[in-house]
Amino acid sequence: MGRRRSDERGATAVEFAFIVPLLLVLLIGIAEFGHAFQVQGTLSAAAREGVRAMALRNDPADARAVVRTAAASLRPAVTDAQIRIEVVGGTAATCPTTGAGDTAVRLTITYPKPYLTGFFGSEIQLTGTGVMRCNG
Repeated sequence: MGRRRSDERGATAVEFAFIVPLLLVLLIGIAEFGHAFQVQGTLSAAAREGVRAMALRNDPADARAVVRTAAASLRPAVTDAQIRIEVVGGTAATCPTTGAGDTAVRLTITYPKPYLTGFFGSEIQLTGTGVMRCNG
């Protein structure tokens, strides 16, 4: 009977050795997904803030500054090159000051989020988009 117990302990150790890598991959995946979800939320909120500033104040430089402030917690920081502002339904590069009608502005942030561990690669591209009718 003593021999049977020692054999079972060896089998348990082997089973544990098979399961540990799977558990570690699962744990790392949960951490990476949670971080990506948090960054995506920050990008979406920053895009909404930036598009609101652009639609109401009609100043692309100000809208970019609002985005950078709203996404200040991100590392690496969001740059102006990652922020795209476009007027939809109009012919001008900015919102018309009067009679906007259906003209809207769209602000898109493209952000290369680095992985925390590097286990799944180096980075993933995330985007945040906001759309608002010109002049509110």
